[in-house]
Amino acid sequence: MATPMVRRSSNQLGQQKQPRRANPLPLSSRRVAAWVAEITLCIVSGLVPFGIGAYSNTKSNMDRVPLNPALVAAERIIAYPLALPISYGTRNVAWSTNFLWTVAILAPLSLSCWQWYLLAKTGSTIPKRWFGVKVVTQKGNPPGFTAVFLREGSRWAVPMSATYILWRYSLLFPNLGIFVVLALLMLVAEGMGFPMLRQNRSIHDRIADTYTVDATVPFDPSVVSSKGRNMSPWQQADEEAAIESIVVSSENQDRENLWAWMRRNPSLTLLGVALLSMAGVLATLVGTQIYIQTQENEKVTKQTNSKQFLALKQQLNANSGVNKEQHRRTILALGTLKDSQATKFLVALLVKENDPILLETIHQALVTIGPPAIPELKRMNLLLEGELDSTSSNATQERKFREKSLFANQQAINKILFVYNGKTNGIDLSRVQLSQNGSGKNSLFNLALDKVDLWGINFKYANLNQASFSGSRFRGPGEDRRWDTYDDWISDLSQAQIKQANLSGANLSRVLMVRTDLSRSNLNKANLSAARLVGANLSSARLAKADLRGAVLENASLTGADLGEARLNDADLYGARLGRVVAIGTQLSNANLIKTEWQGADLSSAYLDRANLSNANLSATRLTGAILRSANLQNANLRNADLSLADLRGANLAEADFQGTILSPKQQNPADQFVETPTTGTQSAVVRGVDFSQVKNLDTKQLAYICTQGGFHSRCP
Repeated sequence: MATPMVRRSSNQLGQQKQPRRANPLPLSSRRVAAWVAEITLCIVSGLVPFGIGAYSNTKSNMDRVPLNPALVAAERIIAYPLALPISYGTRNVAWSTNFLWTVAILAPLSLSCWQWYLLAKTGSTIPKRWFGVKVVTQKGNPPGFTAVFLREGSRWAVPMSATYILWRYSLLFPNLGIFVVLALLMLVAEGMGFPMLRQNRSIHDRIADTYTVDATVPFDPSVVSSKGRNMSPWQQADEEAAIESIVVSSENQDRENLWAWMRRNPSLTLLGVALLSMAGVLATLVGTQIYIQTQENEKVTKQTNSKQFLALKQQLNANSGVNKEQHRRTILALGTLKDSQATKFLVALLVKENDPILLETIHQALVTIGPPAIPELKRMNLLLEGELDSTSSNATQERKFREKSLFANQQAINKILFVYNGKTNGIDLSRVQLSQNGSGKNSLFNLALDKVDLWGINFKYANLNQASFSGSRFRGPGEDRRWDTYDDWISDLSQAQIKQANLSGANLSRVLMVRTDLSRSNLNKANLSAARLVGANLSSARLAKADLRGAVLENASLTGADLGEARLNDADLYGARLGRVVAIGTQLSNANLIKTEWQGADLSSAYLDRANLSNANLSATRLTGAILRSANLQNANLRNADLSLADLRGANLAEADFQGTILSPKQQNPADQFVETPTTGTQSAVVRGVDFSQVKNLDTKQLAYICTQGGFHSRCP
């Protein structure tokens, strides 16, 4: 057999004459290193602006703006498959944060597109050039856009799909740490071609028909070196497969394919087609018949229920005022019908009935119907509330009748929510009136739903004043029965009226309460972690030992509230009003307290370490024994504040106003220029090492105390 002549281009000859210096590292190691570098660049390009944006959001004094809708959409797209809890509702951030977080999404996408472009045009990304790795086709050319799309798409789609299915439908869900580990292992295995399958070439290279080669060695597909110098092991395997295919080509030609077999056996082919056609027609006929029968059954059921309803309604009218027991049985029978007409009739009958026994019977019937009766009860509730508002105060009799009717309606809703505990997800009770509506005996309604699961209910704009929700839960685990995942059932209490309500020990974690009025409510020991309380009114509310970690209380009003021993770590209280609050022992570590108002508040022994109190108004506040380590008090107003025994080590006091601020725990002697060093060790550490050089309005006594206690000031001797 004659040896084939191989023509080499001038470019190939030039490359052979001036070979690049070989990299001492193995090609497989350089491939992994280049891949890690590419991923690291993309991750860093997103994490850096995200981190700066998060820091800017907690430190910036700029006015807040709504979060970019694109960021909200991206958050939900990412959170859903990874089972992460989604922060729904109003969220305002600093302008710089909005911009930086948008960059954090666009930068990795742009960098990935740029790497793909370089890979398609040159065969190497920047990290691949660093490590001497190149991607080429069989002809040694750059892969092009189609091949790169197939290569990079399959590189991520194949291993990540397998990982997600294994993670999502196993006991490992929703542990993200395990998911990350599995994903890395699967990506490495795919890049190695799944060695357990005895493949030496990566799956994505096989799909795209590309080769990952050593860029420092000339690539010539027409020359096969016996030592394999010009080809990697997987390239050699493909070459051997090609030779084998030529040798056994005669055998391949003799193999029968499906089309040839069908041509030689027309009768069997026709029979198979006929059988498949008959099977398809039969399946269609059966499916159609089942659908028709189902629709017919539903129609018959509706007609039967409608006939039963008309018969019971006629019987009810015939027995009205004659046989009360028969009347009760008929009403209860109406409650067993799954018919919308029966529900409407019972709701209408509820507001007309005066007999207490029959009213209780109607309630039982509506409870039997359950949550499906809520929409009709809500419609009637809104109607009665509107009529009550329009009724003149002089029309006493008519007003009392409306109040009695509304009272009966409210009781029915109360009973359904109590009985169907935990089955309330998706119920719409927005704008309903479920509070006291008058001064008459029948109008003094108090919603009582203690220790009840009320998750997923829409209470938006509802009137729930003086209601009792002690120990109740407004957030559920969702369909996956796991907490803190994307499908949690979360109630919406935004702009609702919940004044003087009892919510002690209630679970309101992540619940939406934007501009909700909770004034004078009892929220002691309630779980409000990560709750959205933007613009909420919590004036004079009791929040002792409540959990508000990570809650958003931006521009909220907490004037006169009791925050004793409450946990507000990492909470966002930007611009909140906290005048005269009692916050003894309250934990406010790392909280965002920019531009907050604290006039006359008691923050004794509070933990304010690393909190941002820049531009805060702390005038006349009591901060005795407070922990203010590394707190940011820049431009803060501390006039007449009591900072005795407070720990200010590491605090930023630039431009803070100290006019009349008390630094010493005891009365200083006016005749002394410098006070003597106190004997207690705690007092000596109050201002040690703290820089007071930029503090405003320091008087002689304050300066003397600072200098003797180890503080820094340019006027210290």
